[in-house]
Amino acid sequence: MGDRQQPRNETRVPVRIFGTDRHGRIFTEKVSTVNVSRFGVELSGVQAELKVDEIIGLTYGQTKAHFRVRWIGETGSPKFGHLGLLSLSPEKPFWDFPLSETTAVSLAEESQERRAYPRLKCTTSVEIYPSDQSVPIRARTSDMSLGGCFVEMSNPLPKGTEARIAIWVKDLKLWAKTQVVSSAPGYGISVKFLAMSDQERHQLQEFLDSQVRLAVRP
Repeated sequence: MGDRQQPRNETRVPVRIFGTDRHGRIFTEKVSTVNVSRFGVELSGVQAELKVDEIIGLTYGQTKAHFRVRWIGETGSPKFGHLGLLSLSPEKPFWDFPLSETTAVSLAEESQERRAYPRLKCTTSVEIYPSDQSVPIRARTSDMSLGGCFVEMSNPLPKGTEARIAIWVKDLKLWAKTQVVSSAPGYGISVKFLAMSDQERHQLQEFLDSQVRLAVRP
């Protein structure tokens, strides 16, 4: 097994999920966590019929956040009734219990970059070109800043991997040299931009500014 760079806490606590199921019906139900990490959570006891990539809400105590469905346990398998969720706001504390030391260290390292370059919720297509692979990995982001982004991947690259990334911004493809700073199996990777041309950096800034305008538009 590979090195789990973003370890999950085997923790069972009651939570509530809510949203719209695959048939368009509104649902809400009490379920239980199986394991949690900064980037996501695995749940058990789920009865609602959902779709991968659906956005649902999760409530724990007085805390509420939105998550994207990343995987659904197959009928007849040991994971039936289980659900894997990806946090849409991994930078915000959600749980009232400490995560593992490794997770805390990783979060502290990234917090420096986040303070310098605030990340925005931003979904756009990317292509990642690791130096040891000839075929690009196609994925998408869940947040982005001038300093880096979070890329959703079921089989993430190891921490420390350097790669070129192509970011689709409207009809443009912006290039940057990146390094994986944290890796969450089943969820994705957080990368920081090591190098980018001044022109492409300016174009990325304009794109992020446009996302801010859309977010605050009445």
